[in-house]
Amino acid sequence: MPYDQALDAELFKETKEFGNTRISVGVYSYNDGEKKLQLSRENKDQNENWRFAKLGRMGKEEAREIIPIMMKAAESM
Repeated sequence: MPYDQALDAELFKETKEFGNTRISVGVYSYNDGEKKLQLSRENKDQNENWRFAKLGRMGKEEAREIIPIMMKAAESM
């Protein structure tokens, strides 16, 4: 069965910006299934548009800002 965006419910989302990058923390449930935490990164391109990028690693400042948001997201699960 292919992915159907209409079945993907966003239950929580908060985004924190760090200059030319931002990290989003979200809680999603697909087809009323298990609630799952998702982290994603977006970077600004030359035209100031946000583009998806692999999150990979976070710096110390990013981690300190994102961990409390992750804890808040976990409370909504």
